[in-house]
Amino acid sequence: MGLIAIGGHFAFQAYPEAAASATMRSHGIVQKLMEGLVKPSAYVPFWTMLGAAAYSLISIILIYIFFEKTHAPELLFFAFFVMSLSFEFARIMIPLKEVFPFPTMYLITASRVLLFGRYFGLFSLFAASAYAAGLDAQRQQNFFFLSVLLAMFIAINIPVDSLVWDSTFMLLSGYRSTFAMVEAGILAVTVTSFFVSAYTRGSRSYIFIGIGSFLLFIGRNIMLFSDNWITPLPGLLFLAMGTWLACSRLHREYLWL
Repeated sequence: MGLIAIGGHFAFQAYPEAAASATMRSHGIVQKLMEGLVKPSAYVPFWTMLGAAAYSLISIILIYIFFEKTHAPELLFFAFFVMSLSFEFARIMIPLKEVFPFPTMYLITASRVLLFGRYFGLFSLFAASAYAAGLDAQRQQNFFFLSVLLAMFIAINIPVDSLVWDSTFMLLSGYRSTFAMVEAGILAVTVTSFFVSAYTRGSRSYIFIGIGSFLLFIGRNIMLFSDNWITPLPGLLFLAMGTWLACSRLHREYLWL
């Protein structure tokens, strides 16, 4: 939040110029449906970055307060998902470049940091469902490092165009359609794993946790790909509802701890 606030202080007036240089609209789920109906706003990306960071900070504080002594692997990886949204600060580099003409290498590095955060969050949500489905809880460290390595591998190897960005200040990266299908597949497996856990463990709580995970993914997609004033608030509400639903049910499931 501090980095976004400082960056906003120096580059806030450059947002319209950076937005005017965007060559495409963002490719979010809702954005595609609204394309042509609602015009993008140059300042929405700043507020979505700040909102993502605020959501991450507030959620992780509340998780710590209510789950300090709860040793649940699902909760740990939910926390990693929440923390991953703080990587959205990397998008501020494009408006900053309009003010400070630094080398494009910094834009590419920031884009890879952003991609790492997004895929690490996705893998963390999947890991939470895998532990709920019966993965050995003693392997948390191994799964964590595997998630980090996979996210790093993807972020480093995806081709990135430093001269082309969309209306949310995200650089154009390769294989978008392929990774969109991969994300949809991971989401489907994640939600299904929670539903299977509800059956194998005999607990209805995991049905609601699965629904919460779905809301988290949808809210994250809506908010992070918002480029107009209509979508950020619904995206944030979906994120908040998904977090509350998943964490409250996990709290009920592990209350005896």
